[in-house]
Amino acid sequence: MKHIIYAVLLFSFSLMAQPKSPEEILEKVKNEFNKIEDYQVDVKIKVDVEFLKMSDREATIYYKKPDKFHIESENFAMLPKSSLNSSPFGFLNYNYTAFYVKEDTINGIKVSVVKVIPLEGDADVILSSFWIDTKRNLILKVESSRKPSGIFSINLEYLKIEDKFWLPSTMVFSFTIEPGFLPKRFTDEMNPEDAKKDLNKEKVGKVYLTYSNYKVNTDLPDSIFKEEKGK
Repeated sequence: MKHIIYAVLLFSFSLMAQPKSPEEILEKVKNEFNKIEDYQVDVKIKVDVEFLKMSDREATIYYKKPDKFHIESENFAMLPKSSLNSSPFGFLNYNYTAFYVKEDTINGIKVSVVKVIPLEGDADVILSSFWIDTKRNLILKVESSRKPSGIFSINLEYLKIEDKFWLPSTMVFSFTIEPGFLPKRFTDEMNPEDAKKDLNKEKVGKVYLTYSNYKVNTDLPDSIFKEEKGK
């Protein structure tokens, strides 16, 4: 009997010691989002950037499976569209290798941390880390190094739509731009005097997004996304 108990305990500990599969974790995240055929949502955007004065903006975002994405907004070019796209496919749209790192906690929620390295030479991402809620299969945080501009992180909170779909309620986009790599879309929005000085210093900032009025799986027409082709 003792030998049986010992064998059961040994088997249990061996299972506990097995590392989690990063590929399986990421695949479950994708499968959860695949429940969504399309969505439309209103977004309020607040910019907190040391070198840029900008009033709060509003936008409407449209998404349609598998990768159609469109933003309607007046004169807002602060964020790359891949950052506004909450689809995990927006972060994982290239061939990659993944590594399980550790368990962590975000706002009291246990998460698994997975690092992803692109295998494609033309990918602009060098390395990304994902903090994933494996109970709901949601990405709660992303940190990514992109070439050549710098580093950004995204923190997300979610709400459940129609008691079926998890979609972001808030997103905080934090970024660092290395000296000499300030994109033109930033300098176009800057005050002229600020654009002439201190461009060789590291730039930091945050953008806060609040989502409301989701409409999910309404069979959005392809015509909404036509103007995005070729961009």
